[in-house]
Amino acid sequence: MKIICIGRNYVDHITELSNERPTEPVVFLKPDTALIDANSHFYYPKFSSDVHYELELVFRIGKVGKNIEAKFAHKYIDSYGLGIDFTARDVQSKLKEKGLPWEKAKAFNGSAFVSAMLPFEPSILENPIHFTLHKNGTLVQDGNSELMIWNVAELIEEVSKYFTLKTGDYIFTGTPAGVGPVAIGDVLTGALEDSPLFELAIS
Repeated sequence: MKIICIGRNYVDHITELSNERPTEPVVFLKPDTALIDANSHFYYPKFSSDVHYELELVFRIGKVGKNIEAKFAHKYIDSYGLGIDFTARDVQSKLKEKGLPWEKAKAFNGSAFVSAMLPFEPSILENPIHFTLHKNGTLVQDGNSELMIWNVAELIEEVSKYFTLKTGDYIFTGTPAGVGPVAIGDVLTGALEDSPLFELAIS
């Protein structure tokens, strides 16, 4: 199982971090040791003092495939839900300054939270998917899949050119604006189409 993440897939998030808009999807990976499930807590790492949440739509791959055309992408998804790509922003900044890879900031243990997953139907991709994140009861992220630069079918086409997709792989599709820091004691609550899907404590 691997976790495939897409960066800079929402224009408003690109703007808030003063990043350059990409001309193709920005792809990075997290190992299976980054995964924490819906029944776990997020444990604040000792090597950072500035960890940020990034709420994302997540799609789970249901069968093996490579070089998948976008029009067939829906055949390779078996479920979907929400995830949080945790980022050690202070570590990331230091690595960026030196032109080094970001794995220490993005792929550390427990950096990829995945909610309970919902059954997938192809019709789900025919309409915008609305999702939100509250921190301690306050709305911090309000996302909609129609605002993605590349939709999930296009992402599957792009990613599968380079990596064989296997059953159980997760694709994190990028985060909208509103990312910010977490602290020990915070509670993050995610909702999909206004229905609560997870509650995650920061420990």
